[in-house]
Amino acid sequence: MAWSFRIGTIAGTAIRVHVTFALLLIWIWLTHYRIGGTVAAMEGIAFIVAVFVCVVLHEFGHIAAARRFGIKTPDITLLPIGGVARLERMPEEPGQEFMIAIAGPLVNVAIAGVLVAILGSYTAMGQLADVEDPQSGFLARLAGVNVFLVLFNMIPAFPMDGGRVLRAALASRLSWSRATQIAATIGQGLAFVFGFAGLFYNPLLIFIAIFVYLAATAEAQNAQIREVSSSVMIADVMITEFTTLDRSATIDEAIDTLLATTQREFPVVDLAGHFEGLLTRDDMIRTLKEKGAATPVVAAMRRDVPTIHHRKRLEESLRLMQESHSPAVAVVDGSNRLVGLMTHETIGEMMMVRAAAAGRFRFGHLRQTGSRG
Repeated sequence: MAWSFRIGTIAGTAIRVHVTFALLLIWIWLTHYRIGGTVAAMEGIAFIVAVFVCVVLHEFGHIAAARRFGIKTPDITLLPIGGVARLERMPEEPGQEFMIAIAGPLVNVAIAGVLVAILGSYTAMGQLADVEDPQSGFLARLAGVNVFLVLFNMIPAFPMDGGRVLRAALASRLSWSRATQIAATIGQGLAFVFGFAGLFYNPLLIFIAIFVYLAATAEAQNAQIREVSSSVMIADVMITEFTTLDRSATIDEAIDTLLATTQREFPVVDLAGHFEGLLTRDDMIRTLKEKGAATPVVAAMRRDVPTIHHRKRLEESLRLMQESHSPAVAVVDGSNRLVGLMTHETIGEMMMVRAAAAGRFRFGHLRQTGSRG
């Protein structure tokens, strides 16, 4: 995720923090400082850190369940409103998604249960609702936050875990795309509710509303791409008109090519046309600053870009791009010669063309129907 930085790695999963998380810490510091000075501010920061430890444990609940089904999780990104675990690929069965989605909230249930047991049920239950009161007990407030996390995450709408549970349930009867669309629509509706409430109560709800709406929309789009990609061959949508760079070229020559074309990614090939790597615009600029224009492109190109045969389906190309976190996939023939290129922009353009074609078909069908009789 853009604007995030890595703070460590746990069990092969990178922990990243979004820069907006610093804004939350500043806001907490100022709020508590006005109430009780430096001591109260430090306690507020400590509480927020404890909350996000619980959030990380929540995400590792998802990770543990995902790994049970052979799905890796490259990283977790902490945001002011929670955490996001990036799965290497989507679960293949509704039952798998249900288990992965429910595992996170179950971790918070366990944490809240342990804290309540430590404090005693009477004392803890009497303070669970006072989460925002700094005068309440630290552990009681933390237990209340975990209860809130369970309730909030189980709302049956994307991008919350409850939305994934709902999709898993619907997918057992409906298509994956239709189930996703229903859960995403509920999520978008919920975003408007949050936004409206934020105008009158807490401005933070507006920020949450924006995140929920964008995440729900992205989930619906991803489901549509997944449905289409299962029936489309790579050769039908790949880029075939593109400029390549010879492995003997320099960064200076690559910059000239960048300025002369509209491409952002340039395949590097040998004299026989075999794919060797990919040089992106960002690679060029970084290398130009650090090593100079005379640097060979082979010293700056990405070598981890996956390749795929042109007779494979688009869904396999998408899987490779997601697993490798690559901006493109090189399409090759039986002799390993480069014949095409698949990028995120290519997929987006394909979806726009299909949507336009579907809209024209529906309009034409309605016009023909209306002209009868």
